[in-house]
Amino acid sequence: MDIDELMLNNRFWAESLSARDPDFFARLAAQQKPEFLWIGCSDSRVPANEVVGLMPGELFVHRNVANMVVATDMNFLTVLQYAVDVLKIRQIIVCGHYGCGGVRAALSHEAFGLIDNWLRALKALYHQNLAQFDRLDESARVDLLCELNVRRQVRNVCHTTIVQNAWKRGQPLVIHGLIYGLGDGLLKNLDTSIDHPEQLDETFLYDG
Repeated sequence: MDIDELMLNNRFWAESLSARDPDFFARLAAQQKPEFLWIGCSDSRVPANEVVGLMPGELFVHRNVANMVVATDMNFLTVLQYAVDVLKIRQIIVCGHYGCGGVRAALSHEAFGLIDNWLRALKALYHQNLAQFDRLDESARVDLLCELNVRRQVRNVCHTTIVQNAWKRGQPLVIHGLIYGLGDGLLKNLDTSIDHPEQLDETFLYDG
């Protein structure tokens, strides 16, 4: 496939949407009003909008390797702040996926380059939960760390001043943790939703 084929695909996609709804792109160009922010992995096999059946304009998206929420990542913080403070999104989804290559890399001792620094927090998460990995094969170890990672990143989102300030303002905001199965295309809810600071450890709360 080359760029010309992509251009043809784009034309077919735009014409198909316009045929179903002639005013679709005019409304979309006027403004976006998504209810959800999606924080997901960059993996090309996990297309955010398609996975949850949402149209353009309905899902604000941030993606990086292994769906990480890093307190010093200005790219992520900018997306989060814009989503919460400007777009007034009401729900944040942290979505990982089973078989994640970034998670698999973190479990290995192989050096991959710059990304090793990005994945270091995953190595720490594995080390903190070593007992849970006893007697698991490699595939099961990867999938377990994928789930633990989603749970940790949900809490990391909640630990930001951006989310906590929204709660202090009384802004409705809930953070969910989901994981996607590459083998069946289905999402699993990890039942780790947080919608109030009282659900957090006191150490991570900010006064004011």
